[in-house]
Amino acid sequence: MKILVISAHPEPASLIHALRDVAVTTLHADGHEVRVTDLYAAGWKSAVDRADFPGLPDDARLHVPAASAEAFAAGTLTPDVVAQQADLLWADALILAFPLWWFSMPAILKGWIDRVYAFGFAYGVGEHSETRWGDRYGEGTLAGRRAMLVVTAGGWASHYGPRGINGPIDDLLFPIHHGVLFYPGLDVLPPFVAYRADRMDDAIFAATAEALRERMRTLFETAPIPFRRQNGGDYAIPSMELRPDAADPHLTGFSAHRLPA
Repeated sequence: MKILVISAHPEPASLIHALRDVAVTTLHADGHEVRVTDLYAAGWKSAVDRADFPGLPDDARLHVPAASAEAFAAGTLTPDVVAQQADLLWADALILAFPLWWFSMPAILKGWIDRVYAFGFAYGVGEHSETRWGDRYGEGTLAGRRAMLVVTAGGWASHYGPRGINGPIDDLLFPIHHGVLFYPGLDVLPPFVAYRADRMDDAIFAATAEALRERMRTLFETAPIPFRRQNGGDYAIPSMELRPDAADPHLTGFSAHRLPA
């Protein structure tokens, strides 16, 4: 199988890069093809601006979705973006490896999403009507592929538990899992999270690395998070609210968008 790994940390000797290398080595040993993009090492341009749309007239107002759609349709997106889109289409699975900074991904990785997820490629695809609101949330260009996060966090596991002060880790990662990965059709696996990243000794790292190796060995066997598909009948269109008969009307928040166990 083919796996694309995107990593985001400015320090080559960081824990996230050590874990990334463990994952890549394990995947290679199991016979998979792996491509790695180290965003900092590549000098990835994170901000979306006019330079992303060379065909946009100088006197035209920059409306990013429209400019993105026109550039994608015309084949005039910048070479770095086109290369990453090609890698996504090549891959059977995507792994995003990053430290949890201020409850989200580093800005450079968000910039990778902002630029690579062009209109017509990752969003704005499919029929939009009164009965179907595009190919998204379980459908889309990237459907049939898997995705997984490898994340490091400075706090304790209990800090991200059900009653932890930082909030449950599944809630913190929901915007990425559901909005960034599931939206364009990826099947999203449970994340691999390493806690107390700045206080990890050799013994804890060895155990963490072995746990990650096991996750890599089962990358194509692990059941994905059971998010509800947008066009599967659970949501009213075009309001995009859960139908009363699809889930308990009192069920709200992130958990409402997962199928019951």
